[in-house]
Amino acid sequence: MMDLLEPLRSTNLRDVFVERLEGLILSGALPIGERLPPERALAERLGVSRPVVHEGLVELAARGLVTMRPRVGTVVNDYRRQGSLTLLGSLVNHAHGDFAPPLLEGMLGLRRLVQSDAARLAALNRSAADLAELDAIVAREAKVDHGDVDAVVGLDLAFHHLVALASGNPAYPMLVRSFEPAERNLASQFFAEPTVAVDVFTRHRRIVTAITARNAPEAVALMEELLDRGRETLMGILARRHARS
Repeated sequence: MMDLLEPLRSTNLRDVFVERLEGLILSGALPIGERLPPERALAERLGVSRPVVHEGLVELAARGLVTMRPRVGTVVNDYRRQGSLTLLGSLVNHAHGDFAPPLLEGMLGLRRLVQSDAARLAALNRSAADLAELDAIVAREAKVDHGDVDAVVGLDLAFHHLVALASGNPAYPMLVRSFEPAERNLASQFFAEPTVAVDVFTRHRRIVTAITARNAPEAVALMEELLDRGRETLMGILARRHARS
């Protein structure tokens, strides 16, 4: 495990330590039940003081990622049993690096539940102003350069946020916005293949058509089809990338 830990360099070493360890845990590089090296050994390996390591571990424990046990050491938590909204916050804010497969599957499943119901409610509750915004985002998608990954990702995120706003459920836009750091991380890989944007934006137009027609079942079916197709594509991209590494 020690070869995963390189010296840290930053003006705020505690935050960098937390980000590094959090990334290793969320990616599965540090698996559930793994016992971390003693604080002194971590400090020496990372080139920081022991107080920096201790404060960082306390923060990781507060997030539910590790448990600090006297005379035993620090152990990576089983997030399925010990995780909470605090840990979920770490997951959705994981803007760089990989995700452990079970965490990725869980996050995509939660996203599907929220966004499919948002589409259902949007079809029932949308206003004229909501439709104008959705039509505008679809029009922008039709003109964007599919090779401009940042622009494509931004439009995709904006589309889902507008559907959530149109739902009338005030919690849904907040949830969708909360997922954006992790989704931007994944979408940047997803949309790296320009042909993907063509399919996604075509499906966006169909969803807007269903919402405009107040066809809730069709809006749900199209949103679920979009997300399921996206999941399959993303998993294929990640599998190919890991096979090359």
